[in-house]
Amino acid sequence: MTIRQCYENMGSDFDGVLRRLGSEAMISRVAVKFLNDPSFNNLKSALAAGRTEEAFRAAHTLKGVCVNLGFDKLYECSSALTELLRTGSTDGADALMAEVEKNYEITAAALREFRDSQ
Repeated sequence: MTIRQCYENMGSDFDGVLRRLGSEAMISRVAVKFLNDPSFNNLKSALAAGRTEEAFRAAHTLKGVCVNLGFDKLYECSSALTELLRTGSTDGADALMAEVEKNYEITAAALREFRDSQ
């Protein structure tokens, strides 16, 4: 599997990422590091424990990582969750978190498949 195929599998715009990061080799190196990023797990545990401020910080970090790496679908839903949590409210957070989790799993699965094919 190529890194381009990986991005296609997660529903992201590879050419946009390529313009920003400059080379497929660079994207290949940094994208798989996402699998070790703790933001998603931090978000999940903070929301479950009702720690809204901590959940906001984790969602904001996840959103930033996703926009930089071009994980478009995960960026969109984590951005929506970030903005909700920014208000200090968790009304509607469960539905948004379900969307984040779904897209996180799609993204992580594509990245693992790419990593394991190398």
